[in-house]
Amino acid sequence: MEEEHIRRIRKLNQSYAYAALQMHEAIAGTAGFSGTDHKYLGFLLERGQMTAGELSSLTGLTTGAVTGLIDRFEKKKLVKRQHGEDDRRKVFIVPDTEKIMELLAPLYQGFRNKSAELTASFSKDEIKIIESYLSKSVEIMKEITAGLSSK
Repeated sequence: MEEEHIRRIRKLNQSYAYAALQMHEAIAGTAGFSGTDHKYLGFLLERGQMTAGELSSLTGLTTGAVTGLIDRFEKKKLVKRQHGEDDRRKVFIVPDTEKIMELLAPLYQGFRNKSAELTASFSKDEIKIIESYLSKSVEIMKEITAGLSSK
């Protein structure tokens, strides 16, 4: 592949990442969160209940920072702390998925609609290529993140 193609794709990736950050920050602000809190709430939505330690490992945040994060979510009644049945010392963070979706879904509706229209404009073969590129990009980012996190 020519260096010019690589440069253009790299620039588009960078523009996409910046636009995504700006959109998520705007959505977060509208919902009453910081951009990072909003994204960490997404981890809870995606993965469901977990311990504070698991959330700490997933996000790279210290346990103290996770405690503050959970406190902020709990204050907004978006999560609750639940003691383990077998071990009362173990505390699970349980997201209130319905309440979170009630808050965030309307803020994403325009993006979802326009994204669906955009996706529908591509052929099945083009969609496979896009999926392949995005999946492989995600794997590269996870690999780089893991390498940096272990240092």
